[in-house]
Amino acid sequence: MGIGIQELLIILMIVLVVFGTKRLRNIGSDLGGAIKSFRSAMNEAEEKDEAKPAAEQESVEKKDA
Repeated sequence: MGIGIQELLIILMIVLVVFGTKRLRNIGSDLGGAIKSFRSAMNEAEEKDEAKPAAEQESVEKKDA
């Protein structure tokens, strides 16, 4: 009882008619850029966590517990 291929194609065609190809391309590139920047921000946050001294991480873990 999920969405089949035919229903998915119909939805895609309706979206294409409503937005147009140029606008869909812009939306796709904006979405891709947002995902890329989100991933880089997550990687930076992980690198900062790894760079903390062990004593500081232990104190943070004790506070969370």
